[in-house]
Order: sequence, then C-alpha cells, then structure tokens
Amino acid sequence: MAQAEKKGGLLWKSSASKKPLKEKVVLMYDEIFMTEDPSKCSPRFWEELFLMKVNLEYLESKLESLDGEELMKIKDNINCLFQHCIQALGEEHPIRVVNALQTLCALIRGVHQKNKSTSGFDIINMLMGFDKAELCMKNLMESLDSLLCAEGSESLKSLCLKLLLCLVTVTDNISQNTILEYVMINSIFEAILQILSNPPCRREHGYDAVVLLALLVNYRKYESVNPYIVKLSIVDDEATLNVSNQQYKDKEEEHQSGFFSALTNMVSEERAFFETNEAILLALYEAVHLNRNFITVLAQVGPNSMCFLSIPSTANPGQVISSAELPLDADVQTSNLLITFLKYSSIVMQDTKDEHRLHSGKLCLIILTCIAEDQYANAFLHDDNVNFRVNLHRMRHTLPSAGSSLPGRRKVCLIILLSSLCSRRCIQIVHKLLCYQKKCRVRLHYTWRELWSALINLLKFLMSNETVLLAKHNIFTVALLVVNLFNMFITYGDTFLPTPSSYDELYYEIIRMHQNFDNLYSMVLRLSTNAGQWKEPASKVTHALVNIRAIINHFNPKIESYAAVNHISQLSEEQVLEVVRSNYDTLTLKLQDGLDQYERYSEQHKEAAFFKELVRSISINVRRNLAFNTLSQEVLLKEFSTIS
Repeated sequence: MAQAEKKGGLLWKSSASKKPLKEKVVLMYDEIFMTEDPSKCSPRFWEELFLMKVNLEYLESKLESLDGEELMKIKDNINCLFQHCIQALGEEHPIRVVNALQTLCALIRGVHQKNKSTSGFDIINMLMGFDKAELCMKNLMESLDSLLCAEGSESLKSLCLKLLLCLVTVTDNISQNTILEYVMINSIFEAILQILSNPPCRREHGYDAVVLLALLVNYRKYESVNPYIVKLSIVDDEATLNVSNQQYKDKEEEHQSGFFSALTNMVSEERAFFETNEAILLALYEAVHLNRNFITVLAQVGPNSMCFLSIPSTANPGQVISSAELPLDADVQTSNLLITFLKYSSIVMQDTKDEHRLHSGKLCLIILTCIAEDQYANAFLHDDNVNFRVNLHRMRHTLPSAGSSLPGRRKVCLIILLSSLCSRRCIQIVHKLLCYQKKCRVRLHYTWRELWSALINLLKFLMSNETVLLAKHNIFTVALLVVNLFNMFITYGDTFLPTPSSYDELYYEIIRMHQNFDNLYSMVLRLSTNAGQWKEPASKVTHALVNIRAIINHFNPKIESYAAVNHISQLSEEQVLEVVRSNYDTLTLKLQDGLDQYERYSEQHKEAAFFKELVRSISINVRRNLAFNTLSQEVLLKEFSTIS
C-alpha cells in the first residue's frame, strides 16, 4: 500500500501521480463552506464532525480567504457550526468537547481576522446571528463555567481558558469587542476564582487565569459598570482569599490557597530576572488598586526563600553582595509578595529605554503609589518587628557602594531606595511615605543623605538642560515637588527624622549644596518676571524656596565668620555642624501650609490613556502567543487515549 504524507489539510499518496487526497475533516469543512446545509444529505454530519481531529490551520485560513460577500453567503452554515460547537460542549465524550473548543477558537479568530474593519455587531451576526446571539452566548458561558469548575481534565480547562483569551483578545482594543458584553452578563468570575484558589489548578492554569481576569477587568472600565471590577473589589480576605500565617507554618501545605496568592507564583523571582511581564503586573495593579484586602496578602510572610538585602557595587553593575558580607541578624523573616515585587521593580528600573520596560517601570511605580497611600500597608512597611533581606539590583542612578553604610531594614527603606530614581512619581511616593511618618511619629533609621543627594542632583539636571526640557515639559512641576520635599524635612523633620543629628545633617547638606539652590532661584526668578508661559509655575517655585534661602542666607555668613576668626581656610563637616547647632535660635522661617497633604491617586483622571494603551499592547501580545501549537490536540488525545 502506498504510504501517505500530510500537507496543508491534504493527504499526498507517494505514487508517481502524486494525486492529493483531502482528509475527511477537510472535506467536511468544504461542505460547510457551500451554501447548502451540509446535514441535509448527511443527517449525522455534525455528530461525525466533532469526532474528527480539528484542522485548525485549514479552517482558519479558509475563513480568511473568503471576501465579505462570499462569507455572507455561508452565514447560516457558520451560525449552525457555532451553535453545534456549543451543543457539543455538553457531550459526555471528551474528544467531542475538545474538538468543539478548538473549532470555536478557529471560528472566532478566522471571522474576526476577515472582518477587522467591520463593527462588532457584524461579527456577532456572522458567528451566531442577532436573533440567537444572547442564547448562544449564555449557553457557551455556562458550558465553559461548568468545564472550568469540574474535577475533570486539566487539558479541557486549559483549552477553555485559551478559548476565553481568544475571545477577549480578537480585537486590539478590547473595549471595542462587543461580544464581551455577553461575557459581562454571564460572568465567569467565580470560576476563575476557583481555579486560583486550588493549588494544583493554580499551578497548571494560574497564568492564563490571572491574565484573563486582568483583561476582563479593563473592558469599558471608564464607560459602564464592569461586574468583574465590582466582584474583584469585594473579594473578602478572610473568607475567599483564605491566606493566613498558620497556613505558611503548616508543613503539609506546600502552596498557600487564595486568589491573590497566585500572583506570588506569577511575579516570581525567576520570571523577574529574565523578562518583564506587563499582563501580570497589570493583574497585580488591579488587585492592589481595587481590593484593599489584598494589602494584607502583600504583607504575608512565606517560609521558603531567604533573600538577603544587598546593594550591588557601583563599580561592578549587576553584581550582588553575598550574604557573607552582610552581618545582619539570623532571625530575619522570610520573603513575601511585596518583597518579590520590590526585587522585580529594581530589575525593571535598571533600563527603561525599551518600550515594554518603560511601561513596566511606570506600572511598578503606580503600584508603589497605591501601596504608599494605604494605611495598613504603611503600618506593615514601617514595622520594626518584621525584617527582610532583599536582593536589590543596581539601577541607572547610583546606589550606595558596597563599602557604605546599609540603610535600615524596614521595608519602607527599600521603597525609598527604589524611589531615588527621582522621577516625578518617585518623589510623590516618598512624599506620601513622609506624610505617614509625620502623622504617626515614625522615626525611620535610614541614610537620608542618599535621598537628599539624589534630589539635588535632579535639580542640577533640570537646570543643566533647561532649554531642551522646557521645549517639551513643565520642569517646574518636578522642581516644586523637590523643593517641597526639602520643605517637608525642614518644617516637620523633628517629628520623623531618627535623631537631632539627622536634622543637623539636613541643614549641612542644604548649606553645602547651596550653589544649586541659588542657581535654581536665579532661573525661576528670571522666568517668573517675564510674561511668558512659565511665569506662574516658576513663581510657585520662587515662593517655595523662601525657607531654603533663609537657611542659606542665615548660616553662610556665620560659617564664613567662624572660619575667619579661627583662621581656617576650609572647615570640616563637624565644624560646620557646630556653627549650625549654635545658631538655630536666631533663624527665622515662614510657616508653609499643605506640606503634609497630597492628592490621592486617581486612575481615570490621571492615567486612563496609559492603561488603554497598555491593555491594547497586552491584548495584541496575548493573541500573538495563542499560536496553533498551543492548541495542539496531541496532549489531549494522549490524555483521552483510554476512552473508547
């Protein structure tokens, strides 16, 4: 008998004639693409079809090859195929269910690919028909919900999630995907929750489930009530997340239960070291932003990994100090999701030139902003009783060298260290943390000079690039944030700086770097006296500098006088500090209002455009990665090989 080889949905006989023979499933597809109902001549047509191994490539390419008019001629057959796929999902025979799921994937992808320029309503009509759409989607979502919640095949669950991801991401802008209205009406939130609450299911399907939920949450989130947002925001930490310290201590429980704990696996240390993952970061953001119960999950302590706080040497970027170099206490607590996230952030922020890393870095900072505004998170971050050791990777801006003193071990120190990147958002994060410290009288043992130095260097950068930056940006907004952060230290530093000497060091740094503040004052005074577009923002900086200039103008003459009287050409730091301590009483400062107030984060008003573009990018990426090989039947057929 002549051997046969498969090619493009055809079987080639290895004879001299090379006459192609079509697979039976391809012949059946061809019948569907005729205008006649294929079941008229073959009553068992649909029953037999779902016993055939799906040829995804042929079916999808066939749909794409038709023009709009040709497609409309076979609309009834496509509607019929779609409806029979849904019916097959209720079959007991798993092979039929598998084939139906894969056929649905090909149908949805093929029709959408062909009708990119048409409206979502045309797509619905082509797939289901307007009159049957509501019932079809209700039955489809109920079947998928049942399959996801059943104790059956993991491969079936995987295919269900891939079908849902296919359905959600067929359009670049998911908010233009009208079919998702039916996914909103027939919610599968509880099914996703169940997957993420079950350790074996979470290990197998956690990534797809988390990405799916993150995308569904972003469907028309600013335009209408999204049930996935509502349900996510009210997930109860105790009852549903079911995460507790006791579970970590239970040796028999290898993996913590609960919805958000899945993110611990997703935003893993290994993943962070090699790639950025915008989809998982988006899910983490939605969890932090929408559900404040999640903050308690962030604070949970896990038993496995010991991560040492190590500041890489500036002489060798990327090198991490070994644990032997860090004489920290042995009773340091183990890692948790917040610590993993901080490590991830330090890696992402090393290089933000790539668009994806830039998006990921911005998203990391937005998440930190939400954390910095939360009362519970701040209580945890500032708790001296829970210590961690964390690997932080060197960023573009200089971190303390290996020989310098390490910061205090409160978790908040890590955030302040990350925020030394000194973007506008970073300064706002530090300001929120300082507001909490001032309010609660928390004295953080941190090397504040590192932050002050970074802030002054930022001012130097703004002034050095004034012409270039002003052509595109209002640099005075950032300058005002920096100046007011110094004003926060000057006005309220005695309530949160660790020691009186820290307050002295603040004044020392301002005096030592006075030329930068003098130059800034000259620049903003020049622009505030002109009738240009920067008059008002420059004036705000001018007024904000009043106390800094008062400190400089008060102490500099006294330092010069001290040097002249004692015949010293250059004073040491201790000598300058002595002059400062001796002349506090005669210093007059003005009371500035609102320094300990801040505008709370608002996604819709501040970041809507960013998130729309981010979700669009994620949708395209997810769709691209749903390749044919990820929908292969090989594993599925092997799993069901014992079924007759």
